[in-house]
Amino acid sequence: MASVKKGHAVDFINRIRTMESADLNALIVREAGEELAQFFLSYSASLISRDPERAIENTSSLMLMGYLIRAAEERRAAAPRASALA
Repeated sequence: MASVKKGHAVDFINRIRTMESADLNALIVREAGEELAQFFLSYSASLISRDPERAIENTSSLMLMGYLIRAAEERRAAAPRASALA
């Protein structure tokens, strides 16, 4: 299962790396919204500025945090459906 998740992550990263800036921005606005995008920008800047020497480690942590937030969102969305089916 871990290799499947890594494969999805690699595919997604490769897709967004080659996106036109306008397309990437539209994706961000559509999926996250301006408010959440600004929150993450502010949080990231604060985290990186506190300890610039750990920028790579902090970046990795931020990416994992995003993954965990998305997983929690999916579990929360699935919970009402599961209880409705019971």
